[in-house]
This record gives sequence, structure tokens and C-alpha cells, in this order.
Amino acid sequence: MTTYRYCPMCAAPLIERADTGEGGKVRLACPDGHWTHWDNPLPVLAALVEVEGRILLARNAAWPEKMFALVTGFMERGETPEQGVMRELKEETNLDADELSLIGIYEFIRKNELIIAYHVKASGEIRLSEELVEYRLVAPEKLRPWRAGTGYAVADWMRARGLHVEFIDLPTTS
Repeated sequence: MTTYRYCPMCAAPLIERADTGEGGKVRLACPDGHWTHWDNPLPVLAALVEVEGRILLARNAAWPEKMFALVTGFMERGETPEQGVMRELKEETNLDADELSLIGIYEFIRKNELIIAYHVKASGEIRLSEELVEYRLVAPEKLRPWRAGTGYAVADWMRARGLHVEFIDLPTTS
């Protein structure tokens, strides 16, 4: 997380200031009014990827060995969420999106993110980017969602198909 200390316009030290008209929400701001740090949530795209009837779960290189999740990435300027999820899918797995449908939108307050989750039917040969080190293809009925971020999208997708949802607990890091 970036900690801002100075105004990017005039280099003055930022102050905490209550915004008028926004219920007095305290934000970091330039004392001369040049800049305000809004600290808005970032849009993150998530793909619950279906390949030949099974769901692709991937492990990020920075994650513990047994932790697998959905393909995710940040939305970029100039693209729609649909374009972004297709781009992320191609970049991270080499798969092509054949069908796309919105699962839902989920808050991930701990990371200040807003997750836009899609079910993506995909095809092609799986080749992982350097970001991902391993993947699994799991039968939909064997999915075990997690109680955070994209796990809720997995649970909603499963419920919409009449599948039993059993949450797992993710390992915590200290």
C-alpha cells in the first residue's frame, strides 16, 4: 500500500482534512487545495474459468503451496470489464474466452478492492504466465470456496447451478 506524504502537484506536506459535503470524511489533502487522496477501491477482474466442463484454479507464485484461486487482474484504462477479463485470461493462461457472463460484484475491503467476477467458458492450450506457477482443473461439484474476495463469487456460481457449497478456511499468515 502506498503511503502519500506530499502533494504531487506542489510538494507541500499533506494534511488530514475533513471533506465538506461528504459527511466530514477525513482524507489526506494538499493544504493549498491542489490534490486530495480519495483512496477509492480498485476494480479487480476475476474469472471463474470453465475448460471442457472443469474449473481452472491457479496458484500465484507468491502464495502458499496448496492455495489455488481464480484468475484475477486489474482493469486497465480504456477497456471494459469484459475486455479486461478476456485480456487477463489470455495473458495469464493463454486461453481464449468463448463465452462470458457476469457472476456478480464483491467487496474486498481488506485490500480496498471491488471485484467484478465473471464465469468464462474458455478454450485453447493452457500455458501459464510467470505470475502463476501451477493450476488444477476441478469438477464443479468438488469446488470448495473460501470466505474472502473471489470465494464468494465461486459460492454464488455454484448455488446458481444447484451445487452444494461447503466453504474451506484459508491458511492465515502471521
